[in-house]
Amino acid sequence: MQEIAPHVYIETSFPGVTLGAINWPHGLIQIDAPFRPEDIRTWRAELITMSGGVERLLVNLDAHFDRTLGSRQIECMIVGHEKMAQVFKDRPITFKAQTIETGADWELYNGIGSIRWAPPEITFSDRLEIYWDTHPMMLDYRPGPACGAIWVTLPAEKVVFLGDAVVPSAPPFLASADIPTWKETLARLSGPDYRNFLLVSGRGGMVTLEQVKEQLRFLEKVEKQLEKLNDKSEPADIDKAAAHLLKSFEVPADKVDHYTLRLHWGLAHYLARHTHAGQNEEASLD
Repeated sequence: MQEIAPHVYIETSFPGVTLGAINWPHGLIQIDAPFRPEDIRTWRAELITMSGGVERLLVNLDAHFDRTLGSRQIECMIVGHEKMAQVFKDRPITFKAQTIETGADWELYNGIGSIRWAPPEITFSDRLEIYWDTHPMMLDYRPGPACGAIWVTLPAEKVVFLGDAVVPSAPPFLASADIPTWKETLARLSGPDYRNFLLVSGRGGMVTLEQVKEQLRFLEKVEKQLEKLNDKSEPADIDKAAAHLLKSFEVPADKVDHYTLRLHWGLAHYLARHTHAGQNEEASLD
């Protein structure tokens, strides 16, 4: 666990997402959760040693399986965006780990078992401010990379947790994305509001403004590939697009198939969602 600002910690050693912990006098605020049972036990043991207040709160930055499979085992109040709550309403109450090939990190590991989802008990639409210390924590809706995606900003400490808005050194998840909105969201990081902030990716620890620009450039490449595809594209066409996009990253040999699968799944579902949305819009005009 690394302290990146006074009382603000990140943990990058577990598979899946980057975890955060803010140890304030009123209590401990956690950002996202590990998904493996043994990692959840280790993480909870690490946090017990902190000497802040007794209250506990878990913030989920979006509804992705990698960051929400372990939420219930954290055993505290959960906060998330209202659209994230809707995602959980659309899921079966219980999740049983099986062969699902989306390119998510949890799919690479055994022993997940049966999971009962833990939807957020506190939700918000645009912004939620939490005052557990002298200065507030801001939870802001930042659409684009996922349904119900949010950022956690600590203005006094100049730290912002970005979730999947920036995914360095690996393909991001595209299936539930809105790429034009995602690009607008990333543009905020280059503006004055986040000047001199520490930027924490939800999947790669600390990132730089150059990596933010790399993410923008990659999304532009994705848009160009999507322009060549449509809902009638063959799987081979989507495979070709995924292979082309994967060249943007230096990928270890043992991750090539997994990341190709992630991109294929993302492109196929992005196309399906936007084609369906376009058809509904045409029908409403008729």
